[in-house]
Amino acid sequence: MKQFLVALAAIVSVAASAQSDKYADAMKQNLALFDSAKTAADFENVSASFQRIGDAEKTQWLPYYWAAMSLATEGWRYFPDNNGAVAVKTDNLSGAMEALATRINALADQADAATTANEDKAEVLIIRNMAATQQMLVDPQSRWMTFGQQAGTYLQQASQLNPNNPRVYYLQGMSLFGTPEQFGGGKAAAKPLFEKAVAMGKAEQQKPLHPHWSLEQSEQMLAQCQ
Repeated sequence: MKQFLVALAAIVSVAASAQSDKYADAMKQNLALFDSAKTAADFENVSASFQRIGDAEKTQWLPYYWAAMSLATEGWRYFPDNNGAVAVKTDNLSGAMEALATRINALADQADAATTANEDKAEVLIIRNMAATQQMLVDPQSRWMTFGQQAGTYLQQASQLNPNNPRVYYLQGMSLFGTPEQFGGGKAAAKPLFEKAVAMGKAEQQKPLHPHWSLEQSEQMLAQCQ
């Protein structure tokens, strides 16, 4: 009986290792697709693929995080880039952002339910911040009191859970960078936050499959503040 139990334990261990390898391989493949995505359809497809991984695994938060991140990245494409170009055009920006935010937050709910670690929950709050920010940007003047404050609250909560997360300070910097100087924003106000985001991004210990974006973006924004 003892030999049987030892053999059974070995079989279970091998099966679990194979399943873990399969999960990691699937995630790496999808992260490569995320990095190469260019169109709204690309981000929609990779989001759906990440969600399928999450639904199959059930206990992993990262697939739902990246599914939400894919949609959030798609959402930024509805707004002008540095050259004033809009990649995704719509006659109903408010409706488009509302629909995306609903989907992003539903995925964030699933990610949040699958994790107990504070640093991971902070990443989920960062995703919620982006969804709220995009809703605010539809009409900043009329939506600041609702979605703008909501976005700020998410970042404050994320900072409390993990004060060493560079993405928190990058997004805080972006918020100030886009705020008029007469309201406390502008380049001078944003610069210290981008400096902090760069320093923390360089010091961050990257874990496989986990979020590690923001360093390159922070460096680019810091250069604009010089």
